[in-house]
Amino acid sequence: MTFDDTALYRDITDFAHDSPMWVRHGAELWTEAGLLVFVGLFAVAWWRARRDSAHAFAIAALAPLATAVAYVGSELLKSVVAEERPCRAVAGAAASLAACPAHGDWSFPSNHATIAGAAAVALALVRRALLWLTAPLALLMAFSRVFVGVHYPHDVVAGLALGTVVALVAVRLGAGPMTRLAGAMRGSPAPVVRWVTGPGRPSPGSHPTAIPSYEMPADR
Repeated sequence: MTFDDTALYRDITDFAHDSPMWVRHGAELWTEAGLLVFVGLFAVAWWRARRDSAHAFAIAALAPLATAVAYVGSELLKSVVAEERPCRAVAGAAASLAACPAHGDWSFPSNHATIAGAAAVALALVRRALLWLTAPLALLMAFSRVFVGVHYPHDVVAGLALGTVVALVAVRLGAGPMTRLAGAMRGSPAPVVRWVTGPGRPSPGSHPTAIPSYEMPADR
């Protein structure tokens, strides 16, 4: 499989080498450690969903699972396409800022972009407003993989698309079964299980038990 974006790859890697040192170091740090930001967002989403409905908790629980499925799909696709890394294949390109992965660690699609795309979409399904945070983070992650020289532009575009589709499908298919499972777990006699799922949100019709009031009998 070939794509005509080697010129764009050269332009981006040349731009990377012309960037200030702090920009280069920041990109090298973000391109690896940035995935931990999504892990943290998964944890926050799970914690908040513990006091929400069973359906909301199910979506929050599915978010990291959908991302893991997307990663597996990316790895399988890599083994089929077997595209060499641009830091090894593109003649005349600037040296990559990050270490070029070994031969056999294929380029298409980008695992990092796939994970970022899936995480961004899955978290947005948990809480729609999160898309304003997760989408820029995912795009920045994808761009950083080209910036540091280890992926072609088409690798990261494909990764974002793959992650998005897998997250949407996985959450759509898993929401029903996971909601039922969450409801059952919240009724479990095991304290650890109930702690993981949380107390949930009280049903709209439920009210605290009223304290009965008594009137003093009238004097006679």
